[in-house]
Amino acid sequence: MDHNEKKLTEKESLELIAAMITKAKDSYHSTGTAAMMWGAVVAICALVRLAELQFGFKLPFDIYLLTLVAIIPQVLISIREKKERKVKSYDETYMDYIWLGFGICLFLLIHAVNLMFRAWEPAAEAYSQLSGKNGFPLYEYVHPLFLILYGLPTFITGAACKFRPMLWGGLFCWACSVATVYTPFKTDLLLTALSAIAAWFIPGLFMEKEYRAYKKQQAALNV
Repeated sequence: MDHNEKKLTEKESLELIAAMITKAKDSYHSTGTAAMMWGAVVAICALVRLAELQFGFKLPFDIYLLTLVAIIPQVLISIREKKERKVKSYDETYMDYIWLGFGICLFLLIHAVNLMFRAWEPAAEAYSQLSGKNGFPLYEYVHPLFLILYGLPTFITGAACKFRPMLWGGLFCWACSVATVYTPFKTDLLLTALSAIAAWFIPGLFMEKEYRAYKKQQAALNV
């Protein structure tokens, strides 16, 4: 090292650390748009399915296909947010992989459940003939599985980021997963909708509010 090189004073060192922290914060803030969108989509799907059962009508398409359509705005939102971030923190990368894993597990669970119902059809017919009942209600135990999965990344994100709305949202999903084991199918749909709102839509509102306040503060500092 060149002895003539200027050494940082204590004040300059603190200023450098503060600048690095500020830069990291700039990269970490994100909008709550995606969380609100997915909370709304899952809640709408569950409530529409509940309405179909309650009022005896049937849409010409499966309402849950809406979740596939929602992938398009999700991609657009992700691209927009990545353009706004110049630096990507380690924590943010970690969270990205958690939610990517959640998406993969959700797809695999849907695939497995569909195959399970197909394989169960012959056994359900035999059960109906032997018991005189209208089939074993296997579908009653599907929602708990999804709610368990919904709660996992939500709880981890809330705990790791110290974001209480999402932390409590994850716990609410798990509480509902226990309840849906003992409740009728229509109640399961209602609890699923409430879980989506509690886990994603409401936390998304808080995130959006914090993001707008942050951008406003940044704009005031740059004036």
